Amino acid sequence: MGLAIGLVGLPNVGKSTTFNALTKAQNAEAANYPFCTIEPNKAVVPVPDKRLHELAKIVNPERLQYSTLDFVDIAGLVKGASQGEGLGNKFLSNIRETEVILQIVRCFEDENIVHNEGSIDPLRDVEIIEGELILADIEVLANRIERLKKQAKADKSAKSTLELAEELLEFLGDGNLARNFDKTDTDEYRQLVNEVRFLTDKEIMYGANTDEDGLLEDNEYVKALKEHAQKNNCELIKLCAKVEEELIGLEEDEAKEFLDELGVEESGLEQIIHKGFEKLGLMSYFTAGVKEVRSWTIRQGSTAPKAAAVIHNDFEKGFIRAEVIAYEDFIECGGEAKAKEAGKMRLEGKEYIVQDGDIMHFRFNV
Repeated sequence: MGLAIGLVGLPNVGKSTTFNALTKAQNAEAANYPFCTIEPNKAVVPVPDKRLHELAKIVNPERLQYSTLDFVDIAGLVKGASQGEGLGNKFLSNIRETEVILQIVRCFEDENIVHNEGSIDPLRDVEIIEGELILADIEVLANRIERLKKQAKADKSAKSTLELAEELLEFLGDGNLARNFDKTDTDEYRQLVNEVRFLTDKEIMYGANTDEDGLLEDNEYVKALKEHAQKNNCELIKLCAKVEEELIGLEEDEAKEFLDELGVEESGLEQIIHKGFEKLGLMSYFTAGVKEVRSWTIRQGSTAPKAAAVIHNDFEKGFIRAEVIAYEDFIECGGEAKAKEAGKMRLEGKEYIVQDGDIMHFRFNV
């Protein structure tokens, strides 16, 4: 769907290690020195969904197909990136192409792993990253303001956009993220976002990379980062990249047992994938047949024809109606046939808004 989550952070905080675990393969080289990741590593990651397995128990298909998310491991950022320091320009252009930012922030001590800034301080690290993103936004907004000033002389409608842009520039100049601006719901702001694509308007998640002890009880670093996330209305997910790497290759039962021993219900990476899916405004519906039980990715609020289009454009063009069974009804009835007998199958038209977990079959004519 062209939507991606960008993993960012200072050099050597565990981005590539986290990425390796996310993709279940050593696709990103992880090493104890800055700028190990130069070109952005990209991967398509399956979205864990227990509902698929429950459907499979009933349908007994030949294969399962999960929804997926795109993750991009972006080169480490340093101070001065907005002025081209380090790999700054490349970093900023890569992150501009993502929809959600996942900041991996180091929240553990280890004298054997060097830190680019010489000490462990999550809030300083976040301030460096977000400060560079703010500076980049200020630069592009200032250029846009100069053009708006010229337009406003001949176009009165540009005047209100200019006023909001100047107000936003001041807000950014005070070290604030665009996403926290109090006029993000205005037409003028949305117009600016469409034209400028502010880096600090994107959804942000913080990945607090801690040690094993930190998974059980928040250390001082995690507490500080959690407070910062709450102030900015952002999601914080705690993980231990080292543990996530150890989970690679384990069978499902073994992985669950390993997590149980650590006192953790769900791995940090599963939380990242689920929360990322949500932050991108995505959801899943299912098709269930003997050949395949499959999860299809759509935007929240999609109509039935739009949902059909992700299977094939012809399904949308020739859409007649959709046969729909809610997931809970499908499971409770024990399959499609019994759901029909119980009157749980509905015929829905073009205006139907698909619900997360719907089992659907489309009727179309092209």
